[in-house]
Amino acid sequence: MLRKIASLNKPALLIVLLCMLSTGLICPLQAADADAVMLKRGKLLFIQCRACHDLKMSPEQEQKVGPNLSGMMGKAAGTAEGFVYSQAFKEAKFSWDIAVLDRWLEKPSAVVPENLMAFSGINAQLDRTALISYIVEQSSISPSK
Repeated sequence: MLRKIASLNKPALLIVLLCMLSTGLICPLQAADADAVMLKRGKLLFIQCRACHDLKMSPEQEQKVGPNLSGMMGKAAGTAEGFVYSQAFKEAKFSWDIAVLDRWLEKPSAVVPENLMAFSGINAQLDRTALISYIVEQSSISPSK
């Protein structure tokens, strides 16, 4: 059931959640618990990302294989300071937001064909949502819609 709910567009999801709140199927405490569960799941999922990416800037850290993700939301793709991007990323014409990050996490090659990232994607929408929530929280960035 959660997968069906997560696959809804935002207005439909809001209606479902409001109905669940009004009928007592969920309460605000449960919603807060759900956020904590999503962040915990996102943290677990980020384990596969942290070999190549950091979420915070630190002057003493060395550059990893992938760019630092701190403050990426709202920035043009392929512009993180101190990282050498592939030609495909240098030519990309988009800025990072929640929707683009979701598509990227689902299938990077669909967003930037011929990118060099060794990652095929995450099929499960709930897992992508959890990972995005964790990235947003941990990198101290404000999501743009």
